[in-house]
Amino acid sequence: MHPTGPIPPHAAHRARVMWIEPDRVFYAGRLGAPKRRALGAICLYVALDAPIRVSVDGERWLVGDLVLVPPHLPHLLACASRHIADLLVEPETVDEAALPAYLRGGPRVVDAPQTHRRILQAHARLGEAGDAGLAGTSFDEAFFGAPLAPRRLDARIASVVDAIRRDPSAPTSAQACAADARLSFSRFLHLFKDETGVSFRSFRTWQRARSLLRHVNRPSNLAEVALVAGYPDSTHFSHSIRQVYGLSPRDLFAGSRDLVLVGRQAPPPRAAGCA
Repeated sequence: MHPTGPIPPHAAHRARVMWIEPDRVFYAGRLGAPKRRALGAICLYVALDAPIRVSVDGERWLVGDLVLVPPHLPHLLACASRHIADLLVEPETVDEAALPAYLRGGPRVVDAPQTHRRILQAHARLGEAGDAGLAGTSFDEAFFGAPLAPRRLDARIASVVDAIRRDPSAPTSAQACAADARLSFSRFLHLFKDETGVSFRSFRTWQRARSLLRHVNRPSNLAEVALVAGYPDSTHFSHSIRQVYGLSPRDLFAGSRDLVLVGRQAPPPRAAGCA
């Protein structure tokens, strides 16, 4: 269990930091002015100094300190202070039935004050000392109090998932992955969605957009970033990023210039999968 204690004054809502792991992300910083977004991860929005507001239908707003949104659900996000935090958990990496109650279901306001406090404490420590602030503490222990139970995927699908997550920019096709897994094309697509909870195409699109987070605070030419991330052209790049994050790539990068990145940002090498 992550230690409890007083939160340093102002640290929890001033630090602008992003902790990136291969299957987890914690972000604390500016909200910007996003339009409708649809992230491919389990998303827990966290109030830092004003309540979070989320709308999934354009009219009804969910308002609270913690708001849960399931993967790939389009929604609008707002906060009076325009300064928020959120936690992203890749759904194919966790056993949904064994998740803490505050990470299951949604969209909904979550009543979990101890979890909210733990997240604020972890944020404050990261803001004060970066990686050293939570040295020896895993991501899950820092933010959830204990490791989240892993999901066990069919080995053939796990190989495909690992290959895409290892190199989201690769021109991976479902046909090639089906052949690699020794499955018919239709059987592969059906099994992939059964195992991961999302279509092959949606998973690949999200992983490619997610990989962009590793570049957001670097002085980079957006056209070069688009190519590195595997987008065929700047138009496709801009459209895809807007669909996922509700912001243009330019706005996303502009709002992240002073963001501090910590954590292990790329998956470890594994056996080659489909490509």
